[in-house]
Formats: sequence, structure tokens, C-alpha cells
Amino acid sequence: MTDLSQLSAAALGRLYLSGAADPVTATEFFLDRIRACPDRAIFLLLTEARARREAEASLKRYRAGRPLGPLDGVPLAWKDLVDLEGTVTTAGAEVLRHAPPARADAPIARHLAAAGMVSLGKVNLSEFAFSGLGINPHYGTPANPFDAATPRVPGGSSSGSAVAVARGLAPCAIGTDTGGSVRIPAAFNGLVGLKTSEGRIDKSAVYPLSQTLDSVGPLARTVEDCILLDAALRGAVATDIRRAELSGLRLVVPENVVFDQAEDGVVANFERALAVLAAAGAKVERRRIPIIDEMFAAGAAHGSLTGAEAYAFHRELMEGPDAARVDPRITSRIVNGKRMTALDLLAIQAMRRRLTAALAAELDGALLAFPTVAHAAPEIAPLEADVDLYHQVNLRTLRNTMIGNILTLCGLALPTGLDGRGLPTSLLLSAPAGDDARLLAIGLAAEAAGIDQRD
Repeated sequence: MTDLSQLSAAALGRLYLSGAADPVTATEFFLDRIRACPDRAIFLLLTEARARREAEASLKRYRAGRPLGPLDGVPLAWKDLVDLEGTVTTAGAEVLRHAPPARADAPIARHLAAAGMVSLGKVNLSEFAFSGLGINPHYGTPANPFDAATPRVPGGSSSGSAVAVARGLAPCAIGTDTGGSVRIPAAFNGLVGLKTSEGRIDKSAVYPLSQTLDSVGPLARTVEDCILLDAALRGAVATDIRRAELSGLRLVVPENVVFDQAEDGVVANFERALAVLAAAGAKVERRRIPIIDEMFAAGAAHGSLTGAEAYAFHRELMEGPDAARVDPRITSRIVNGKRMTALDLLAIQAMRRRLTAALAAELDGALLAFPTVAHAAPEIAPLEADVDLYHQVNLRTLRNTMIGNILTLCGLALPTGLDGRGLPTSLLLSAPAGDDARLLAIGLAAEAAGIDQRD
């Protein structure tokens, strides 16, 4: 029998059509794998009754010859920021462990249910989604599956989403991205991760970090899966995205910031991936992008939009007695937003508008290309032992991906192989807001060209 744990979501759907597998058997397979998994920090909640009900309904549709689409009957995992009816949305926080259950599914959960997908349950994350590392002292930290000897971070904040897919506990998962929270865990776990454009996917009833910067996106094994999930999350029944031609594609590689302190293995795999794309006809341009320097300078001078909006949302908690129940590493980042003035906030918002337009003009149809993260997954123990090191590594981990959030880009993290330690590395392609379909079409071509050195 085919090992379902290694299949993409689309491949599993094709097995259903062929009759080689069915949604009920597949759902029980994944539920069994989750229960048998020794890492208890991945799933926070299994929705077994719901999963079985949805799988049975899917099986009936296949038997009647009326599947709802390519993802009908495919199981998935949800980052525990998304409301599922009858379940508590913890946001990875101890203070929300016993919050009232959601009264209804979030719109995106309704959309995927309407596509016939099977919800396995809720997975772990950084507390309040406010870290790129994925360390969580309340519910445990899912271990990166690429190092069995030394516990390494899963990446955050969508830590459980990435590890669930990488460990074969679900074919795909849904995450959110505010500063890199889909793309970083995808990079650390050898997956494809899509950061969608702001407003592309409804984020109602998704617990917020930054009302402005938050976006919803999938983590999966293939670009094809991300395309299908992107459509389903938007309530679309089909997609017109097809593989693009790499001939004539322009890629701009910044020579400033994004390679600072980059590990040799990351750079080597990035350069090999670029060579593959160039051989397929893409034109690679390397130059400084002063806009990136301006962006980071404005952040250093005025603070972050995420910090301001996180403090506004969590102000009562931060000023009350329950603040002590929050991870101090998260509290300190939220409270930084309190120090920002109205002038700071307006300056950051004006910077975003100005530099977003300037970058689109600078690219003139090209895509940005650079390593998703400049290093592979770091060890957990040193980060837990040293608060200063935690913050330093967290900011370095977020550095490259946050460019896309602040400058209003959509982004696609693509695996480029393993470094000398067997740890995944990743290439990030980014395009101006609203260019998601073109980005995904190019991602299909890049994946087919063989940029993942594991293949």
C-alpha cells in the first residue's frame, strides 16, 4: 500500500479518484499516526468526531461520483489561531487555555469544509503568534524532525503546522504570517509555504497579532498543494493558475542585508537553485536595494507596526495581573509597542506606503529572490537558556521574511535541499501585492526545474 504520510494533498486526492485509497481509511491512518507520535507538542487538540463525520461524507460523494474538487476528503491541520466550532482557540497562550469555545467556524474553515476537506485538529504555535522560532513554554515546543539527536526549533509562529506536515501527520496545514510565520517554519522543515497578499484571504475569526500585517496561508509539500489550498481558502471552486515559463523571468537578488551572517550551506543551496533557474532561462540581476536599508532604518527609529497593534489588542492583559502568565519573552515584545508615539506610528505607516510603491517601481516586473532565512534551524537549548540570545536569533530569523510583510509583498518559500548537517534550506521568491497568481505560476516552474536538491 502507498505510504500516505509522504503524499501531497493533491496526490492523495488523485488516489481517491483512482480508488486506491478512500477518505475514511486515510483519515483513520492520520489520526492513528498523530496518536502514536511521541512528540506530544505538535497537536493541541484532535477533532476526531468532526474528522470522521467529514470523511464519511466525502466517501459518499466519491461513491456517488460527485467529489467536490481535488481536495475533497483530504485531511488537514489548523494553526490554533483559527476558530473551529465547539473548540477553544488558545493562540498558544496559557491565559486562553480555558476560554469559551468558538460558536462557529471561521470563514476560512467553512470554505475548506465546503471543499470537502477533513479537519484533524488544532496544532501548536508561538504564544500569540509573536515569534519566528516556535518555542512555547506552555504547550511545549514541537521538535524539528530533521535532527533526531539535537532538539532544534521548528520555526514560528506556525510551528505545529509545519512539523505536522513534515512528520507526515497531515498532508497539509494552515498557518498565518505576520513577519514570516508561514515561510520560516516552511523553510526550517523543508516545505513550501505561501504568504498571501494582505486581504487576499478572509482572516475573520482568526486570532490577530497585527490587524494590518496578518495574512493566512498554507504549508504543504508542493506548490500545487498551495495553489489548491489558496483557491479553497478563498471559497473558489477551481483555479486558473498554470505553470509559467521561466524564460524571460527576471530575478533581483539584493546584495544588502539579506545575506548578513548567512550560513555557508544556506548560500550554497541558494546559489545552486539560482543556477537551475538561470539554466531554464531566468535572468538573475544582483544589486543593492537601498529601499530595504531605509525600511530597517525606519523600524529602528520608530518601532514596529506589529508591536503597536499587538499592544493595542493585548493592552488589558499586559496591564493586568494575568500578564505574569505570558511568556516574558513575548511580553517584552508586546510592551515595546506601548513606547511608540502617535508620530512613530504615522511615520511607519507613511514609510510603508512610500517604500512599497518605490519597490514595485524598482522591480518593474521582476521578482525578489533571496534565502528565506539566512540560517538553518538553530538548537533549542541555548535559546531557552539565554534571553538575550533568544531575542537576537529571533530577530535574525525574521529579518528576511519581514521585508515582505512591511513592504506589502506576497511570498513563496521553496525548499532548496539540505545543508551539511542534513537541515533544510529555502529560497524565497516575492512579488508585489496582488501578484499571487503569477508568483505561484512561477513557483510551479521553479519546482519542476528541480531547485530542491533533495530530488
